[in-house]
Amino acid sequence: MRIPLSWLREYVDLPATETGRDVQAKLIAAGLEVESVEQLGAGLKGPLVVGKVLTIEELEGFKKPIRFCTVDVGRANGTGEPQEIVCGARNFSVGDKVVVVLPGAVLPGDFAIAARKTYGKTSHGMICSGDELGMGDDGSGGIIVLPPEHEVGTDAIELLELVDEVLDIAVTPDRGYCLSLRGVARETATAYGLPLRDPALLDVPAPNSFGYPVRISDPAGCDRFTARTVTGLRPDARSPIWLQRRLQKAGMRPISLAVDVTNYVMLELGQPLHAYDRSRVQGTIGVRRAEQGEKFTTLDGAQRVLDAEDLVIIDERGPIGLAGVMGGANTEIADHAEEEGTTDVVIEAAHFDAVTVARTARRHKLSSEAARRFERGVDPQAASAAAQRTVDLLVLLAGGTAEAGVTEVIAPSAPHTITMPADHPDRVAGVAYGRETVVRRLQQVGCDVYGQDTLTVTVPSWRPDLVEVNDLAEEVIRLEGYENLPSTLPRPPAGRGLTERQRLHRRAGRVLAGAGFVEAPNYPFVNEQVFDQLGLDADDPNRRVVKLVNPLSDEEPALRTTLLPGLLAALRRNDGRGSHDLALFETGLVFHPLQGAHVPGRLPVDRRPTDEEIAELNSALPEQPRHAALVLAGARERSGWWGKGRPADWADAVEAARALAREAGAELIVQQGQYGPWHPGRCAELVVHLDSAEGPNGEQGDLVTIGHAGELHPRVTKALGLPARTCAMELNLDLLQEAGEGSLRAPRISSFPVATQDVALVVDQDVPAAVVEAYLRDGAGELLEDIRLFDVFTGEQLGEGKKSLAYALRFRAPDRTLTVEEASAARDAAVARAAETTGAVLRGA
Repeated sequence: MRIPLSWLREYVDLPATETGRDVQAKLIAAGLEVESVEQLGAGLKGPLVVGKVLTIEELEGFKKPIRFCTVDVGRANGTGEPQEIVCGARNFSVGDKVVVVLPGAVLPGDFAIAARKTYGKTSHGMICSGDELGMGDDGSGGIIVLPPEHEVGTDAIELLELVDEVLDIAVTPDRGYCLSLRGVARETATAYGLPLRDPALLDVPAPNSFGYPVRISDPAGCDRFTARTVTGLRPDARSPIWLQRRLQKAGMRPISLAVDVTNYVMLELGQPLHAYDRSRVQGTIGVRRAEQGEKFTTLDGAQRVLDAEDLVIIDERGPIGLAGVMGGANTEIADHAEEEGTTDVVIEAAHFDAVTVARTARRHKLSSEAARRFERGVDPQAASAAAQRTVDLLVLLAGGTAEAGVTEVIAPSAPHTITMPADHPDRVAGVAYGRETVVRRLQQVGCDVYGQDTLTVTVPSWRPDLVEVNDLAEEVIRLEGYENLPSTLPRPPAGRGLTERQRLHRRAGRVLAGAGFVEAPNYPFVNEQVFDQLGLDADDPNRRVVKLVNPLSDEEPALRTTLLPGLLAALRRNDGRGSHDLALFETGLVFHPLQGAHVPGRLPVDRRPTDEEIAELNSALPEQPRHAALVLAGARERSGWWGKGRPADWADAVEAARALAREAGAELIVQQGQYGPWHPGRCAELVVHLDSAEGPNGEQGDLVTIGHAGELHPRVTKALGLPARTCAMELNLDLLQEAGEGSLRAPRISSFPVATQDVALVVDQDVPAAVVEAYLRDGAGELLEDIRLFDVFTGEQLGEGKKSLAYALRFRAPDRTLTVEEASAARDAAVARAAETTGAVLRGA
């Protein structure tokens, strides 16, 4: 909302020394978002005067029409002689009054004016357009043509109100009353402690039975409708300069007198209005819901196909306006330039349901100043005053006559009342305001307040955002000053910090960043075609996706089941822009639909949902585990004076997975695997032991695959346009956390000597060494400090399909030197556990 300071001063007697910046600071302290203060006419310097065109000579031989004019500027040029000026505009004639800037003046933008030779003539100044003076578009399409009553030589800077300050306020949805001079003036008066001259305090005649007939079929959509009629308007009447300039400063373009007056009153009082050409309205004006598929042409010339939820204004023919949004072309006010202009108008000032107007405006993609106000809340009590103000201006400026008939259709309603403890704002803010302060501040807002310890507060009609006690508390707090609230740090109770899941998420990001990876967050949306490019099997669970009803893009209508598509797209994009050595990672949620998931009912908005309704909604939500993924391409270590460097390979992806496992305190088993996008010979399957998992024979505790790492298949890199030898890793962070030992603990360093025991086990060829190692570690118990595979042997003496795995086991006790018997017993227990689970046999036994 743009608020000219000169207009604001009409309602509040601000000190003459107050600037726009001063007012901005006051309003910001009161809670309004004043984004900027525009200095109109900054750098403007006269002489800038009213002139009368005496002669016009058309200059020939140029690429565009050029005119050589003589203009009477009175004594403003010091001689009284006509001023010779070259001008290219065509929208003026001999005898017209225009705005002339003379040599020595400076226009906005530091544009100095001097006599200069052009098109074979010397031009002593300029005939000005609105854009050249910083006035904005006045609809003329050329220079400014003034009404004939203005005297030659009059100072145009003062006449056109070119010097002013304009506050640009970003009005939040709960402050709809500030979309008007009346609302901002009320806030300004409160901020300065000054009285307000309310422009809505007008003498309005009582409604009577001989006003224009109106019938309301939907009182829920329209609870108030005021109609007034003005006849005998001069068709050629134009908006005066002061009215046009106020509209321009507020960001609106002057159109015609009747339309300009309704826009002016809307800006002044916040009540949208509409003027109908009475000769084009047939019969009674009504308000009803549209019929499904009904067609209607709005003022912008577009034909709209209406929805059954749209609220429309009608006459005997059908719709003549979209209620609260835009009028119809069939009752449009005729422009003053037309031969048969509008002489009789019907003024509509109504109050429409905010939700209905908002939905209609969005449904038809039709944003208007009226809809913007209705959907934020309009004062229903201001309708009659706005209609009266419009009638008064039309009578004054167009010579019309106000008919005695006054129509007001009002649905019965009661003011909103809130009961609040007098000390409630004190308890919310932690400041002792006291009852007197609370009552005074609420009265400044416009509330009627009664009571002592418990206050009964009647909310003013222009504040529909004041619904409950906390809204009233906020009003007291903001008017007393947010800056006056004490600043105290909260004292959270012990144990209320981050959850273990959140800690692991943060540690995972830190460890990957420390390993040289760059975080690359992506949108969680995918196209199902990417699963074909990744080479996933037709029955792969990752192909089952959750589809969105209203996706941001029709090309990506589903939620991701893997992080790789977004990361690989980021890698491809960066590689295409010249960054070839890449290491990217992301941690985030993936989404898997539940088996037999149902569509829950819509939750109510007029009350808190019940626990059963919330449980039903939660039961339909997809599973959302947190994953970690990374991709690598190019050089992992760059070459230089220190060495040759090396390219990224599958081992880097596997090592990153191990680093995450260490952060989670989990034992990660890495074994050969084959899955989807990874190269079958360079794919590692990432496995952990979960106590909560169920084994093949129903026993508790089993190995669970949590992800894969390695080099991508050449077919995948080709399909996705990726660099050759691209590597990737993805694992389930939630399962990794479940397999871990909880919070990391500092290791205890024993000062006692180590005992080393070697074992060689014969197993089947298809048994991974990592699995054997995991069971050796499980069986050895707490005395085992470290285990290392140091030899793999195959040969005829072992038998067909067999291999020998040799491990070095290091045992150490924290409090004593181990005996040979203790070390041997721990070794035998480890071998027994491995033999039990993998069928391993001691070599040579």
